[in-house]
Amino acid sequence: MEWKSCLETTEEINGIHTTPPRFTAGFAIGIIAVHLVYPKLPGNVANATTYPFPVVYREVNFEIEQLFAGDLTIKEDIIQAAKELEAQGVRAIIGACGYFAHFQQDVKEAVDVPVFLSSLCQLPIIKTGISEKKKIAVLAASGDNITEELLKKVGTDVSRLIVKNIGSLESFSAIRYGRLTLDNGRLIKDLCEVAVKLKEEHPDIGAILLECSDLPPYAKQIQAATGLPVFDFNTMIDMVYHAVVQKTYYGYF
Repeated sequence: MEWKSCLETTEEINGIHTTPPRFTAGFAIGIIAVHLVYPKLPGNVANATTYPFPVVYREVNFEIEQLFAGDLTIKEDIIQAAKELEAQGVRAIIGACGYFAHFQQDVKEAVDVPVFLSSLCQLPIIKTGISEKKKIAVLAASGDNITEELLKKVGTDVSRLIVKNIGSLESFSAIRYGRLTLDNGRLIKDLCEVAVKLKEEHPDIGAILLECSDLPPYAKQIQAATGLPVFDFNTMIDMVYHAVVQKTYYGYF
């Protein structure tokens, strides 16, 4: 793994350049996404307009329930997708579902670029950053699948977590079951109500993590409703991007 720095000046651009044999360039972030069809609004990890930088996708085909459960029969498909993204030149690989965490360890050992397959990868840093007296609310598409075994694969455990299943919300069903019509206003209302009620029931919550890659479009509203820090896939992706594509700073002092 050897990366060139960004081309920021005319002199740098006008230099002599050698490249590996790739047919495209400039995608720092590669995203593995399950083939699912439903409205993917801006903010969704599977909507490329979410990002102020180029991303490239690799599709995998299996039932989402297989991913929720960590079905080992899909592991090789996920590893192959990661290898294809690496061959295309990405600098980091993301998974567009929190339950890709089942395969975090397998994929990171199969490629030479950094791998952050799940929003749950942020849990250790969130735990580090908030008081030991505080808990983390995890809003999850399939709450029963947030297990000790799954969390171990992203370097943490169930301690200090309050997992709330939002997959049973009727307004979330278009996303959960792949329907073509989404009542987004109703979903915003329902998610905010869930978050507010959770905070009322557990006043020691110090942060919220949105497990699902479909939930970042609602992070701002959830934060406004609860007054809490909200972490999601995009807080992680932004961090990873800036780690693998550092920039020159300009200003004055």
